[in-house]
Amino acid sequence: MGRLTVNALRTVLAVVLAGTVGVQALMVWVLVSGSDPEDGSLPLTPMRLITVVGMVTVQVASVCVWRLVTMVRRGTVFSHGAFRYVDRIIGAIVAAALLWFAVTGVNAPGQREDPGVTVVMAGIGVAILGVALLVLVLRTLLAQAVARDAEAVRMQAELDEVI
Repeated sequence: MGRLTVNALRTVLAVVLAGTVGVQALMVWVLVSGSDPEDGSLPLTPMRLITVVGMVTVQVASVCVWRLVTMVRRGTVFSHGAFRYVDRIIGAIVAAALLWFAVTGVNAPGQREDPGVTVVMAGIGVAILGVALLVLVLRTLLAQAVARDAEAVRMQAELDEVI
């Protein structure tokens, strides 16, 4: 991976992290102060809670991608240490899908006249789970690459002994 690509990805990740932390901090401040611009009170609703927790899933995935990019730059991504980050990314994506299904459930009663919206939202949740499955497939490819790398090291050691 080139330096420009790594720097661009890190910039995007930093902006995402800063943005989500900023929004979370503002939401918590507004919830604690109780200063809703509309009516002066701001109860903790399911949607607000889902939003804050959803941002945590984005933050976890972003930090794990940052760590994997660092491993790529160091040439250590084909090691067992990378699995920890990939597993956390998969967990964050699954959590995001579950949160999306919760949003769909909270939103569904308001969509009685147009249930298609709920069906589309459920389809989006399934698509998010599909992304988790895609990352799981990529994890399997990483496992195969790590195994091949270990085998190559072993064979090189045997070859060094023969020579």
